[in-house]
Amino acid sequence: MTTIIISIMIVLLLLGFPMMIPLVTAAFVGFYMTFGGLGQMETLIQQMMGGIRPTALIAVPMFILAADIMTRGQSAGRLIDMVMSFVGHIKGGLAVSTATSCTLFGAVSGSTQATVVAVGGPLRPRMLKAGYKDSFTLALIINSSDIAFLIPPSIGMIIYGIVSGTSISELFIAGIGPGLLILAMFSMYCVGYAIVNNVPTEPKATWRQRLTTMQKALWPLGFPVLIVGGIYGGIFSPTEAAAACVFYAILLEFLIFRSLKMQDIYAIAKSTGLITAVVFILVAVGNGFAWIISFAQVPQTLLALFGINEAGPVGVLAAISVAFFVACMFVDPIVVILVLTPIFAPAIAASGLDPVLVGVLITLQVAIGSATPPFGCDIFTAIAIFKRPYWEVIRGTPPFIFMLILSAVLIIAFPQIALFLRDLAFR
Repeated sequence: MTTIIISIMIVLLLLGFPMMIPLVTAAFVGFYMTFGGLGQMETLIQQMMGGIRPTALIAVPMFILAADIMTRGQSAGRLIDMVMSFVGHIKGGLAVSTATSCTLFGAVSGSTQATVVAVGGPLRPRMLKAGYKDSFTLALIINSSDIAFLIPPSIGMIIYGIVSGTSISELFIAGIGPGLLILAMFSMYCVGYAIVNNVPTEPKATWRQRLTTMQKALWPLGFPVLIVGGIYGGIFSPTEAAAACVFYAILLEFLIFRSLKMQDIYAIAKSTGLITAVVFILVAVGNGFAWIISFAQVPQTLLALFGINEAGPVGVLAAISVAFFVACMFVDPIVVILVLTPIFAPAIAASGLDPVLVGVLITLQVAIGSATPPFGCDIFTAIAIFKRPYWEVIRGTPPFIFMLILSAVLIIAFPQIALFLRDLAFR
């Protein structure tokens, strides 16, 4: 049955069907083969509905809504101006500012696509004018935006936490260290690139200008304080923090900045509703699929086939890294988390690995895969937003992918990169 289910999914994907169709089809075929018919189909439907029942999922549309409001407003621009005023004058400062702005906006949105739009839109023209190649600029924006998958609030971590039963609060704080590590790597590469290519620097801002940009950015910087401080101060749960984030975004963009008007609410709500519907359909179908393959012992069969159960903790982490990285090169990250996490669950439990460490590594791998050819989803987001050809978008990605893979190796070798802050807050 394992071969049949995998073959069905591969064939339907190659035929161009959206991911929910291969998942549903494979789940129904697996159900038919396991139970000898479709007479108890309501059981599978109940499993699908159970996938979207956890209250923690309420945080997903809330963070999507907050990100949509901020993307259309002034929050991203104010964060960019602040970062530019401090590092824009150093060699490679504009590129470093872009990476840092992506990290900061990821810390207030949790969405890679929203970060590409909000930061890439205003900064790409400035980088091109400053003398950076477009291939480097596009690769920097795409890969820096993936830091949003690690820095809280991370939608990918929310999905993993629900699927695996891991604390979302612990996952959030554990992602901060790896996110900052990647930002440091990207920044050093940007400085080296600018030196080698003799890219001109930006004019140095005065301390008065820096103070002005800091004052303007204080309100947007309240988002990470609200989320991280609220959760770890015991004021909010992650779900409540998401609702507070929406309220804060509305307060900023509609009342304080006055960048949005009442007539914008419909477009924002429509966009959020469409994205949320897609996410929840995938979660529901993915949960049904995961139940079928677990009931049919597919994970145990695959793990035994590749000898992962006997590989030990490091071997299991390496196998997880490869599997999630390759899968996200072809499939949406949320789907990959929903499908592969249950498959590796027996090996993770048997090896005694910390589920928070595993969650951070999985989140990092889906972030890498999302920006990796041939079908990484952030590549096509950039193509749609910047109207550039596929080959130009992916040409500059190899150095960034190498750095991201190196960060994964470092996390496996030194788990405290991810677990230090978690242990400090919860142990």
